[in-house]
Amino acid sequence: MPSIISVGMIVSDIERSVKFYEEVLSFKKTKDIEVWGEDWEKLLGVFGLRIKIVEMELGDEKISLIEYLTPQGRPIPIDSKSNDRIFQHIAIVVTDIDLAYQHLRKYKVKHTSTSPRQLPEWNKKLGGVKAFYFKDPDGHNLELIQFPPDKASDKWLQSTDKLFLGIDHSAVVVKDAEKSFSLYCDRLNFELQLQAQNYGVEFEHITCTFGSKVQVNSLKPASGIGFELLEYIAPTTGKEMPIDSQSNDLWCYQTVIAVSNLESLVKELETAPCSFISPGIIEMSKNDLGYKKALSLRDLDGHILHLIEE
Repeated sequence: MPSIISVGMIVSDIERSVKFYEEVLSFKKTKDIEVWGEDWEKLLGVFGLRIKIVEMELGDEKISLIEYLTPQGRPIPIDSKSNDRIFQHIAIVVTDIDLAYQHLRKYKVKHTSTSPRQLPEWNKKLGGVKAFYFKDPDGHNLELIQFPPDKASDKWLQSTDKLFLGIDHSAVVVKDAEKSFSLYCDRLNFELQLQAQNYGVEFEHITCTFGSKVQVNSLKPASGIGFELLEYIAPTTGKEMPIDSQSNDLWCYQTVIAVSNLESLVKELETAPCSFISPGIIEMSKNDLGYKKALSLRDLDGHILHLIEE
């Protein structure tokens, strides 16, 4: 099975973003590098790039903040909604969502949700979960999540004095989850762990989208960050990923997935519902981020995946 080792976000001002994730969300900087060259250009599909990458850690999980010094991409549209296909977020586990929310208010974070909400108990699979959507300085979607004991993995139940614990999952909006399974489950070998529906007034206030009804498909990797495919049953008015999206556009999250045999996987991907960004496997000239081979692709809805072999 694959492992999701990090989620990358394109930012416009890396110093501002590092400060936000450190001060507001308790992430710790673990790596700060600058990369460029033909291998990176081929991997990301952007000519003439030079990028700064800062890896940050919360608990056992990592994100990468990525600033394109050249060429700069486009900002996240200010009118983007939770049901648009550009939507992706990371869900940050907290021990007390009300205290965490008050902490965010001190830093005047931008809301997506009205306030933290608890999913109702009639929702047998998801009832009792508390959530709040908000945005970082560039408008990337983030979530605070607090699990009840009966729905939390053991790692989130350990006794601690920390408020922010780690990243439970990243989630993307897809048009048709069944079609997406052909890539994620049949080729990449993620395990479909849970399927449930989210709807009702509490969930509407979390997504800030009236009439929200979502099929949640939770995929389990071998280790690392979990992954969810969110299919909106209603409303179905979400915008598609812009057809001219590039890796340097700020809405293009980059999910980094470690696999065991990239060469054999490429043959499987040739018949999968995805499109290659890189021209096949790229041999990296330096081991800057801990891998020597990588492949970049888009899934059926345009979300970027980096497949790496460590």
